[in-house]
Amino acid sequence: MEGAAVAVPGRSPGPSPPDNYPSMSSTLAFDQHLAASPKGLLLLAEMTGGLLVWVLIGGTEYSSVPALGWVMFVAILCWVLTIGLFIVFLSRAHVRATWVPWNKVSVCFNGSATVLYLVNAAVSTASVSRATRGRHNYNCWASSALFAFLTTLCYAGSSWLGYRVWRAGGEEQ
Repeated sequence: MEGAAVAVPGRSPGPSPPDNYPSMSSTLAFDQHLAASPKGLLLLAEMTGGLLVWVLIGGTEYSSVPALGWVMFVAILCWVLTIGLFIVFLSRAHVRATWVPWNKVSVCFNGSATVLYLVNAAVSTASVSRATRGRHNYNCWASSALFAFLTTLCYAGSSWLGYRVWRAGGEEQ
């Protein structure tokens, strides 16, 4: 019996939708190939590196060195914004929101993050000398300085890729 309604005991069947009622379907889609593209790989590396920077510093007594508060602020801010940008590209919202110049936004954000992370790496490296060698703070701060430099390179790579796409006048894929 095709199309027959199944009666559920204790529940009355609701009204059936009219014939011209649009079918319910989600317009959300995600880009399955983002993680395999250079842009996606760099975004994932930025998120991982940024997470490592602020977790390594946040797990220590960083409040004794005021400059590390700035490092934490920049690392968390860039990490959250990078996750937001990743979600925009993963959900392909940049394709639907055509009024936003996503190429320019990406280039400006990644360029700014590159400069901020370069300053962060320098500040983090200079702050390592405040800790005693071989102690927990020293090891974590030295590691965070290394990851800050690596994250800087990832943001610089994203800036360069975005700039190439923007100058070519094409749409990011």
